[in-house]
This record gives sequence, C-alpha cells and structure tokens, in this order.
Amino acid sequence: MNARQYGRSPWSAPLAETLPPLILSHGPLVEGVLLKRYKRFLADVELAGGEVVTVHCPNTGPMSGVLHPGGRVRLRHAPSPERKLAWTWEQAEAPGAAGRPVWVGVNTALPNRLVRATIEAGCLEPWLGPVAAIRPEVPYGRGRRSRIDLLLSPPEGAADPRPLYLEVKNTTWSQGDLALFPDTVTERGQKHLEELIALLPEARPVLIPCLSRADVRRFAPGDSADPRYGELFRQALAAGVLVLPCRYEHAASGVRWLGVAAVEERQPPLTPP
Repeated sequence: MNARQYGRSPWSAPLAETLPPLILSHGPLVEGVLLKRYKRFLADVELAGGEVVTVHCPNTGPMSGVLHPGGRVRLRHAPSPERKLAWTWEQAEAPGAAGRPVWVGVNTALPNRLVRATIEAGCLEPWLGPVAAIRPEVPYGRGRRSRIDLLLSPPEGAADPRPLYLEVKNTTWSQGDLALFPDTVTERGQKHLEELIALLPEARPVLIPCLSRADVRRFAPGDSADPRYGELFRQALAAGVLVLPCRYEHAASGVRWLGVAAVEERQPPLTPP
C-alpha cells in the first residue's frame, strides 16, 4: 500500500495559472485516501483523522488510469434516511499529462448537469446555435426504447429549426493529452452511435464527450478498448454527427469549463510501458 497522502500530491505539483470561473458549484468536498474499490459500487476511503468510511462509487466502469489505491480522492458527504451510504466518491487525483497531477471527475451522474449548465451559460452557442428549450431524458430511437440525454429546441425563426439530440459521455481515460472513450467494450455506446446516425437528416445529432480532466486537449475513440465503437465513431463523423468534446477542470469548490477539444478520428497505437 502506498504511503498516505493528505494535502500533498504523490506526483509533481501543478503550476499556478489563472483560472476561469466555475460553471457549476458544489458544496465542500472532503479529502481522503483511497484504500480499495470493490463490488463496482463501493470503495473504502481513509479520512484525515484516520477514520475509514465506505463510500458509494458512482462509476461502474473500469476507471482506467484514475483508479489508484493509496491516492487522494474527494468525497461528498450527504447523509439522508433515504441513502444507504452517506458518502459519495466525486473526484480522484491521477498522474496527468507532462507529469503534472490532475483531479478527475469520476461521478458519471454529473456530466449531464455540467453540459446543461454549459449550454445555459451560452458557452456552446457558437456550435449549437441559440437554444429556446432543454428537455432531459426524452425517449427516441428504435421503438423509442432509448432516452437521449438532452433534447434542445431552437427558437422560432432559427436558421436551422431542427431539434438537437445530445448524447453525453463521461470521459476520464487518457493517453497523454488525448482523451479516450470508451475504456471498455460498450454495446450500449455502440447502440447510441447507431441511433444518432439514424436521426439524420431530420434532426441534428450531437455526441458530447465530457472530458472530466483538465490535462487533455484532444479527443479520439478508444479503439484499443472497443474497436467496433471506433468504427461506428468514424461512420458517425462521416454521416454528419457533430462531435463536441467539452473540457472541464474539477476543483474542490466546483467545476470549470475550459472550452472545446480537438477531435481525432482514431486512437494512435499505445506506447509500451
């Protein structure tokens, strides 16, 4: 087990820089050290006073590159009679690009809120155009069995009156400054790409990888994890699906929007360790 690290990163210290305003604020987070993650939804974390708490892990994926027992994590404490666990794992510190540490958002329930807040702040208007209404979780697809994360309606008189269907994907895996999704085979993600393509030309489908770490500036499909997803991703690009990777920085006080990342069509070969 690595030595406990409270208030100090096991990786090199980040450089000071001017920070953009928060796009989404949250209550104060509590820092601790990850002991282990198990049963997909659970993790044990040691707090600064030595207390070990069991926390909810709101991420069912492999968490490639961000799961570091002995590393620093941030938790949200929200006890309630309706919750089995009072603690939720929100962020993890990981080694970032160029050897600098980076805080990564691991809660997969957060990206939809982040993207909606970004749209409401007007940050994505250059790509999406003006938006009159936002509806979450609207049924669509074959037999209307799927639900789109966000359905946007343009205002009356818009240059393009078609509705926008936004599919949001939390993205934490990286290769240098290149963000990658997915980090495992995802038949559900493959289906979402096929359904986005099928929306054309009557609607404007948009894939939004939510890049939940500030050290990435580019996005590509995770071909090495899911080759089929990579193929469908390139088909979607060719068909006219808009891919809009949104960069975010996760801090103890909230989340900052850093802009839109560049899109690359495929993942480069992995470098042997």
